[in-house]
Amino acid sequence: MNNTLKMALKIGAATILTSFAAQAFSGSSTSQDRFQRTALQGKAAMSPSKWIKSNHKHYRSKKHHHAQHASKELSQVRYGSAVVDGLGIFYRESGNPKKQAVVLLHGLPTSSHMYRELLDELGDDYYLIAPDYPGFGESSAPSPSEYTYTFDNLANTIDDFLIQKNINDYVLMLQDYGAPVGYRIALKHPEKVKGLIIMNGNAYEEGVNPETTALVDQYSQDRNNTELEQTILSSFFSLAGIKWQYTHGTRNPEGISPDNWNLDFMKLSREGQDRIQLDLLFDYQNNIAQYPIWQQYLKDNQPPALLVWGKNDPFFTVAGAQAYKNDLDNIDFNLLDTGHFALEEESEFIIHKMRKFLKYQVK
Repeated sequence: MNNTLKMALKIGAATILTSFAAQAFSGSSTSQDRFQRTALQGKAAMSPSKWIKSNHKHYRSKKHHHAQHASKELSQVRYGSAVVDGLGIFYRESGNPKKQAVVLLHGLPTSSHMYRELLDELGDDYYLIAPDYPGFGESSAPSPSEYTYTFDNLANTIDDFLIQKNINDYVLMLQDYGAPVGYRIALKHPEKVKGLIIMNGNAYEEGVNPETTALVDQYSQDRNNTELEQTILSSFFSLAGIKWQYTHGTRNPEGISPDNWNLDFMKLSREGQDRIQLDLLFDYQNNIAQYPIWQQYLKDNQPPALLVWGKNDPFFTVAGAQAYKNDLDNIDFNLLDTGHFALEEESEFIIHKMRKFLKYQVK
């Protein structure tokens, strides 16, 4: 093949490739102009094949940028509501649902709002979801004549919610009322529970403080005592009573946001709330009766556990925290110098411990 023929073939190939590139980007004036501008400027180093490769990298980079943007959006906190058993169940979530799920179960007198900092911080690596129970937060609050407020029913509704959301593999985070709700779910589906994060979520009689729970104990024996009911309501559900639950035992009470008790008080002041909360307090005796069952679940299944416990909790004592070590072989045990709502002062530490626990202990 002589030099003239070789040159002709090269020119022909370049012409075909140039035509192909122009057609490939005919739908994009920007891409076409860019190609023509490069050719007209006489950039010998940018052959048609190199130009196509360069553009491929440009669009691949753009696609990667879009993927990063989508991932960032998933890590942000989102809000939703699902109809479960005829009720509107409100929830907060963050993270990619394809990642390890952590179900955040709230306590009394609050809602999923208590988990706001966890949702903000952990959605990059995990999928977090925090539902409000019926009668709490932004969820439906039907009257007790329409929905029987027992812990069995709360657990059944939240279990149905998780099934409906197709969340079938999760770590349970248990705080206060979250313990009786979560342990009932765990008993029904031990195979779904990959670990427990226990934050002042009691499962032992020695963990109940008789001084601060005396009114509830008395009410379990004398439900028709209206004077006792009013005493309970003013002690636990008045604005001052709710503030005390957040600030008692904290190192710096002035550092606890009043948004907590103001929001809870607003929700608990709705019509029908007195009866809802009294019904659940009356039913709490059934949680204590189930403590041995929950303890047996722990012994039999040995879920890996992270315990972060405010040691100055007025309701659930350090003895209740210590008792977990009798039943669990794999427990990261942490007593914190704070009160009932440990996240209010120890969120940074708890988030750090959760990351390590979820990364190294949850399989």
